[in-house]
Amino acid sequence: MIDQVLKRSLGQMMHGVQVVGAHHEGLARAYCSHWVSQVSFDEPIVMASVSPKHDTFPLIVASGEFAVSVLAGDQVAAGQYFSYPGRKFRYLADEFLDVFPGTELPVVRDAISWLRCEVFDTKALSDHVLFFTRVVAVHAGRLKEPPLLYSSRLGWRIAGDKAREPGTSIRDGLLARLAALGIDDADEPEGGDDE
Repeated sequence: MIDQVLKRSLGQMMHGVQVVGAHHEGLARAYCSHWVSQVSFDEPIVMASVSPKHDTFPLIVASGEFAVSVLAGDQVAAGQYFSYPGRKFRYLADEFLDVFPGTELPVVRDAISWLRCEVFDTKALSDHVLFFTRVVAVHAGRLKEPPLLYSSRLGWRIAGDKAREPGTSIRDGLLARLAALGIDDADEPEGGDDE
């Protein structure tokens, strides 16, 4: 059992919301996730954490691929629908779905973007499996729309206001402090410690 303070602390974390869809031998399934992440700068590598209890799981394992629909802030209805096991609603809301061009992978209509991901590695955890994938195709949708966000403590949110004041550069301020100390930032290798 997870400690309640730890659970509440983790619940404050905000995540983008995606729908992961898979297809194999005529069967298509999709589920809502907020555990899909880009994990490399140099390559288009995406990791998805998937529960073996999801009906998409065996389709991903069998096909070796899935699609990711990045949801926009106005797509909370699709996000909530795919948050429940599809069998609970007899898969009745197919009006939310389309297919990734040239495939039979299910994707959410009018999403910010769609990613076609091919699995190259997995890592089993106690209750989920991490699928490491290469993005092999992308379809741009409504890229200018703010994304849908979710946290278990705060619920569904829409990304919105900028966190920095216009015209304020924290990086420039830090570089000015280095310069005042006589330190040349060109001495540091590219990439730094924060990557």
